Amino acid sequence: MVSTRFTDRNGGVSKSPYAGFNLALHVGDDPPAVYLNREILGEAIGPLVFMTQVHGDTVVVVDGVPSYEPVADALVTQEIGIALIVLVADCIPLLLWDEKAGCIGVAHVGRRGLVNGITGNVIEVMEEMGARDIQAHLGPSICGKCYEVGPDVYEEVGNLYPRAKSMTIAGTLALDLSGALLHFLQESGIRTTQSHLCTFEDPNLFSYRREGVTGRQAGAIWM
Repeated sequence: MVSTRFTDRNGGVSKSPYAGFNLALHVGDDPPAVYLNREILGEAIGPLVFMTQVHGDTVVVVDGVPSYEPVADALVTQEIGIALIVLVADCIPLLLWDEKAGCIGVAHVGRRGLVNGITGNVIEVMEEMGARDIQAHLGPSICGKCYEVGPDVYEEVGNLYPRAKSMTIAGTLALDLSGALLHFLQESGIRTTQSHLCTFEDPNLFSYRREGVTGRQAGAIWM
């Protein structure tokens, strides 16, 4: 049976500006605090597999907890008992699964990940592993009314994903990445649900756009 979880900033031992349940080592937080936060999460859901995310298009298949974090923006496994982790602070934490095929995946889908095609890549890898009925869930991310961008970025993403074009409440250019991703997944025949929490608006969630120096929450999936 597939289980999923999205963390927030509540709990944990990290101090401001990372307070409290920061799970990222690359943001300037005290490493012992991050490792303790990861230990707390691991005690709740099992062994964790993190990745070094670079806004790229690489998918890594894992068969256990590696001795190092693979450089990737998506992870896939058919192993029972390990949790795949994606870290975010405005980007979309995408969880995917096919229970019949015994296959799960996570993807880090921000603006560059969307443009680079990380979602299509992880779906392709899962299908190569036998997945035929993939389901997906989009976790909390910055919404289309809060993600203000300049004209160049607006056109770059909007030309590839017209559903991404949005406006802020003030009437400036913005991107609705979750709307674009939802449409892409549905057009690909994948049953999809999503959270409607906005990381920028919700103080219980880390938001890079809101705070600059901040922590990262996680999307997790395991069997």
